[in-house]
Amino acid sequence: MLKGLLFDKDGTLIDFDLTWGPAGHAVITALANGRQDVFERLVAVSDYCLETMRFKPHSHIVAGSSAEYGPVWQEIVGHPDLAQFRILMDRLFKDAARQSLAPIGDPLGILTGLKNSGYKIGIATNDSEYGAHEQANALGLMPILDFIAGYDSGHGGKPDPGMVHAFARHCGLHESEVALIGDSTHDLHAARAAGAVAIAVLSGPASRAVLEPHANHVIDSILDLPDLVKKL
Repeated sequence: MLKGLLFDKDGTLIDFDLTWGPAGHAVITALANGRQDVFERLVAVSDYCLETMRFKPHSHIVAGSSAEYGPVWQEIVGHPDLAQFRILMDRLFKDAARQSLAPIGDPLGILTGLKNSGYKIGIATNDSEYGAHEQANALGLMPILDFIAGYDSGHGGKPDPGMVHAFARHCGLHESEVALIGDSTHDLHAARAAGAVAIAVLSGPASRAVLEPHANHVIDSILDLPDLVKKL
């Protein structure tokens, strides 16, 4: 029986393209600082489409964290210190995303209903913890969250299972009582590696064909989640 619901953020609670597409362009522009060659290299290595102002579905930005793509960006930009550069990247992304934050449907209404039904609610994201807190607060979610973790919270990033284990431990649950809901294979692999239920949503860049082989259940978006968990 499910007792805990752990949500990915980008592509699950907020619209990835509408939020991070414009934010990505702003960050790349800021880091390039007028250097056209740096701008073009960042665009290319990030699989960013200038015509649509979106990251392509296979971009490492879609499911990864700055811990993964930070060293590549650092080398292109020419910043001398990786740790400081990652802090700079996270701050720039956080500030830019604040301007374009776009929720998917009504995350507050959906998660509040699930909370009132007795579920423990958490967020596990490959965004920074600070960024996750800021966006959750902007969506009004903080009062109903039992747990929130980013790639830098000390539990590791997805697809590793550390965030799922931490959520279960924090809420006093067994991992088999937890479902991780997300829009990428990173989310689904993290769930399965932890022994949790893997629920895929089709509200992010990845297609059903990509997600379905790795999921226990597939739904269109979190709008369909209340009906699914009732059945489970």
